[in-house]
Amino acid sequence: MVADRRQQVISAGGERQILWARQLAIGAQQLDRCRAPFQKVLFVADGCKYCGAMSALAAEFVVVGAGSSGCAVAGRLAEVGRDVLLVEAGPDYGAYDYGPCDTSNWPAELLSARMLALTHDWGYAADRWTFERARVMGGCSSHNGAIAAVGHRVDYDNWNLPGWSTAEVAPLFDLVIERMRVRAYDESEAGPFHRRCLLAAAELGWPIASDLCDLDAGASFGLETVNVVDGTRWNASFAYVDPVRDRLRILDRVITDRLEFGTTGTRVVGERAGERVVIEAGTVVLSAGVYGTPGILERSGIGDPAVLRAAGIDVRHASPGVGVNLHDHPLVEAHRVVGPQLQAWLDEAAASGFLPEEQTLGKFVSSESVDGVYDTHVFPVCASDQTSLLHGRVAVVVSCLTPRSRGSVHITSADHNVAPAIDHRYLADGHDLAVLRDGLVTAQQLLNHPQLASILGDATTDVTSDEAIRSTVKHYYHPVGTCAMGSGPMAVCDADGRVHGVAGVVVADASLMPQVPRANTNLPAVMIGERIARTLI
Repeated sequence: MVADRRQQVISAGGERQILWARQLAIGAQQLDRCRAPFQKVLFVADGCKYCGAMSALAAEFVVVGAGSSGCAVAGRLAEVGRDVLLVEAGPDYGAYDYGPCDTSNWPAELLSARMLALTHDWGYAADRWTFERARVMGGCSSHNGAIAAVGHRVDYDNWNLPGWSTAEVAPLFDLVIERMRVRAYDESEAGPFHRRCLLAAAELGWPIASDLCDLDAGASFGLETVNVVDGTRWNASFAYVDPVRDRLRILDRVITDRLEFGTTGTRVVGERAGERVVIEAGTVVLSAGVYGTPGILERSGIGDPAVLRAAGIDVRHASPGVGVNLHDHPLVEAHRVVGPQLQAWLDEAAASGFLPEEQTLGKFVSSESVDGVYDTHVFPVCASDQTSLLHGRVAVVVSCLTPRSRGSVHITSADHNVAPAIDHRYLADGHDLAVLRDGLVTAQQLLNHPQLASILGDATTDVTSDEAIRSTVKHYYHPVGTCAMGSGPMAVCDADGRVHGVAGVVVADASLMPQVPRANTNLPAVMIGERIARTLI
C-alpha cells in the first residue's frame, strides 16, 4: 500500500515525473497517515533508492532550515501558491492540533513553556560554553523561554538599511505578534516569587509596564509578553507551517552540506539517513541559523578565501564577512538561596497550575547608554522543582543589550559533520563589561529589597569583581550577525537578504542582523522571515 501511494511514474516531455504523497518528504514512517492530496514532484537525477531511477527533488523555492525565520518564509510563500520545499535537519512531528482532544505527536518537553527544553540540540560548543540551538521543526522557537520581545525603534532605524526602518518593520511585527499568539501574563498568573518582584520594583521606583512588547517602551519593569497558549510554547511551525501543510512539501532529517552552482540553477546537496540528497532550486533561501548558514556558504566556496583554503575548499566567491560579526547579549547572574517559606509557596503554586521560571523582566538604562535608551535586561528567574538547574536558588540575571564585542564562526573542514569553530569573544570590548557591572548593582538592589530579602537566604555567587564577571559570563541565547546585510566590503547580503555576488541565494535568519536589537531575538527572527518572504513573492 505504501509503495502504491509513494509513486506513480509517468513520462512527459522527455522528463520523468513522480506523483508522491506530500508526507514522503517528512519520512516514510508517516506515509500511512497522510491525508494530503498527491502532488507532482519532479526528479532530475539518478540513483533514487525508492524507484531506482531518480533522486533529486526540485522546487521553485528551497528553504533550508525550518526555524523561526524559515517557517515564516516557507509559510508565507506557500500561502500565495508558490512552489516551496522546506528542508529541516531535525524531525518534523507534524501538525499540532491544539485543543481539548489534542492528538499532537510532539514531545512534551518541546511543548511545555515552563522551562527551556534541552533535547533536539545541535551540540554547538566552545571552551566552557554550550550554544543551544534546536534541531527540530520550529527551530529555537520550539525550545526557548517563549519570551516575546521586539526591541526599541532605534535598533532598526540604526541599521540604516532600506526596508528595515521601524516604520517599515512595525507592521510586520504586528503580524508576527498575531501569528505567534503573543500575550502578556496577567497578574493573576504571576507566581509567588514574581509577584514580590513586581512589588519590589515598584517600590524601587521602576515604572511598571503592562506591555513589554512595545517598540516605543522605555525603561520599565513588568510581567513578560510570551508566545504561550495554555502552557504550550507556541512555535513558528505551529504559527506558519501548520496552516499550509496541504500546500507545502517538507523534507525533514536532512543535513545540508553545500550548494552547487550550474548553468541551469542552484543545487542543494545534503544527506538523509546516510543517503545523498540533491535538490534543484530556482531560489535557495538559507535559514540555517547564525552558526549553520555561514557554514553552508563556506562549504559552497563563498567566504573568506583564507578560511576556505584552510578547509580545503575552492573559492567560488570571496566574501570575507561570512562568519564574522558574531555577537550575542552577554549575561551574568546574581544568586540567592530560596528560603523555606518561598519554597513552600512555590510547591503549592506548582501543584495547582502552570508555574514558569521566568515571568517578570526589567529594562534598565546603564551609565554606558549613549542614546538614553535602556541597554540592559534585569530579570528574575525562579524554579520550583528538581528538573531545573536553579532548584533551591533564585537568580536575577543581568544582560548587556548593546554588545560591542565581536567574534566569529567558521568551518575547519569540508566535512559537514565536523563542528565549526565558534569564538564569541565575550567582553572583549570593555563597554560590555561596564554595562554588566552597572546592571549587577541594580540586581542586588532588587534582591536586597525587603519584599525579596525576607524570603531569600544567602548569596551563592560573588560577582562583585570584574574578574568574577569575566569568569562567569554566559550567553543569552541570542547570537546574530554572521551574514550581515549592508553594502560595505564586509557585508555578505544586501538589504533583501540576497548574497552579494551569487545569483539565486538568499539568507533569511538572524545572521542578517548587523547589530542585535535590545530584545530576545525570536520575534525579530520571525519578522525577518516575514520581511524576506515579501521580497520573493
